[in-house]
Amino acid sequence: MATQYSISGTTAKGIAASVERGVTEGELAPGDALPPVRRLADELGVSPGTVATAYKELRQRGLVVTRGRGGTVVAEAPSVASRRPPRVPEGLVDLAGGHPDPAFLPVLRPPAEVRPVYGSHRAAPRLPALEELARAWFARDGVPAERVTFAHGALDCVARLLSTELRPGDAVAVEDPGFHHLLDLVPALGLRMVPVAVDREGMTPDALRAALRAGVRAVLCSPRGQSPTGACFTPERRDELVALLREFPEVLVVEDDHNAEISGVASVSLATAGLERWAQVRTVSKHLGIDLRWAGVAGDPVTLARHDGRMLMTSGWVSHVLQETVAGLLSDPGVTRLVAAGEAAYAERRRALIDALGAYGIRSTGPSGLSVWVPVRDESAVVNGLRTQGWWVAAGARFRIAAPTAVRITTATLPPADARRLASDFAAVLGDAQATYGG
Repeated sequence: MATQYSISGTTAKGIAASVERGVTEGELAPGDALPPVRRLADELGVSPGTVATAYKELRQRGLVVTRGRGGTVVAEAPSVASRRPPRVPEGLVDLAGGHPDPAFLPVLRPPAEVRPVYGSHRAAPRLPALEELARAWFARDGVPAERVTFAHGALDCVARLLSTELRPGDAVAVEDPGFHHLLDLVPALGLRMVPVAVDREGMTPDALRAALRAGVRAVLCSPRGQSPTGACFTPERRDELVALLREFPEVLVVEDDHNAEISGVASVSLATAGLERWAQVRTVSKHLGIDLRWAGVAGDPVTLARHDGRMLMTSGWVSHVLQETVAGLLSDPGVTRLVAAGEAAYAERRRALIDALGAYGIRSTGPSGLSVWVPVRDESAVVNGLRTQGWWVAAGARFRIAAPTAVRITTATLPPADARRLASDFAAVLGDAQATYGG
């Protein structure tokens, strides 16, 4: 428990504000425990109900989480303060970030000339040329594309979709393990996460059935290139999930197809199944450049109308300069060839590591996308052991809710020859961990 910071306040709002101030200023760090309700109530001279109300507000706003007997602790990614990914130690090979290889990203060429306009773009927020390209992109994979809209990236879109559909306290089904930024975002919106187990074919039917029966109002999933496991829907799994979802037509289904162009597998999507409430989000940061904060969204008329209505009241539109840049890249044959080469290289590198680990009897999964997910008994032992060998990989804890322990290795920049060396070092680390920790 953090002992340096003294929580103050005589009302629920005051106590919550004091905790928030401690988090913002760094006095309360992620994972720090807050005092038990009754003890803090005694220290502040208030009722336990006042402290419990403050903690509830903090939970709803994504600042703290409750871990059963572990008490209430500061969230790993609290919804205040400025947190940045940890710096990669000097001299290590970075395989933790989930980023694409810059060699397969095109040089960005914004429009050479941007004429000033009178007023704003609220009346025409989408460039017709990019709108047509987006429609063709979705339609290529059978996703209904009569209506599309734009957002400032996948997380921006998901946040807006959830905030227009749900209210604080509502439940959302999320993949477990899943994309860590989404796992941070959902509680930050005041929503409850219901974890749904994932295997190599995506969400498992039994787990989704349980979440739907528990009353979730939205489902967030990835059809392919799932982060962190690389899971991808098969036609059989898609059909099983659709059959379940049709029993709950009011539930909003949001697919995040952020790896659409470089996943290495064909599209198998829930969005093609005629669901009543749905949206599919596609971004370009993984295959065109991380600075292109643009997303295309296809969906049912109600969902898109609510999204656009909220967007018009806030940011209004995605920059037309950005839209022109994206349109130019999407219509450039040379860029298309470069992206295709990247997709092939990513598939080769992913398979090379899986095969190399398999040669040492190490089980891993990565059927699509940019990374490989490796189950391990002790994440810290493996991460620290590989660090001593010159590798920087991601502990699975940041991606998990109730899923078993593992590490994620980004293979996007890992040549096959280096994959064999990494596998050898991995096997050695596991041997050391078994000797030290008993397996």
